[in-house]
Amino acid sequence: MSIEAKSNDAITGEAVPNEATPSETISNNTLVLYSSVDGQTLKIINHIKQSILGDVTVLNIDDNTQIDFSLYQKVLVGASVRYGNFRPNIIKFVNEHKQQLDAISNAFFVVCLTARKPEKAIPENNAYMKKFDQLSEWQPQLKGVFAGALLYSRYNWWQTLLIQLIMKMTGGSTDKTQDLELTDWQKVDIFSKEFSAL
Repeated sequence: MSIEAKSNDAITGEAVPNEATPSETISNNTLVLYSSVDGQTLKIINHIKQSILGDVTVLNIDDNTQIDFSLYQKVLVGASVRYGNFRPNIIKFVNEHKQQLDAISNAFFVVCLTARKPEKAIPENNAYMKKFDQLSEWQPQLKGVFAGALLYSRYNWWQTLLIQLIMKMTGGSTDKTQDLELTDWQKVDIFSKEFSAL
């Protein structure tokens, strides 16, 4: 009998399986990367993380540019939009690592306030996902769009004015005395199941 298949327990003499091989260990590893400003993207990631089987590594793209993608079977990338733009680091990162991202099962989601409207919460209809598709050389296997949070209490005076202007133009709340979490968690759960099935 091959020693690679089974070995005998020294006490009972029963055959026991060997420890998992490196390839078996890798198959259960998921890498989650994010780019966030106010923390709602990370909050969504932590919610998704609960439904991912195996080991999950969560990294901020701002802090980690050198990553060994060969250690992972899946990768999920989440990015926020602020004032109509992605943070420059997210586009640069995915373009530089397109080959590594494509080599494993992958997904991407956008967090933006426009997704509070149901018709704008569909990747094909969302302007920021379309913008990502134009700027990014990487085209994810699975895409999601989630509404973020309107956190007036965290904005300085000029940020508040700018956000209020955007909200007024798009029919959102301009009441700076209230913070609003607009994320549809049921939609996040559906995305989580789809990602797990990749």
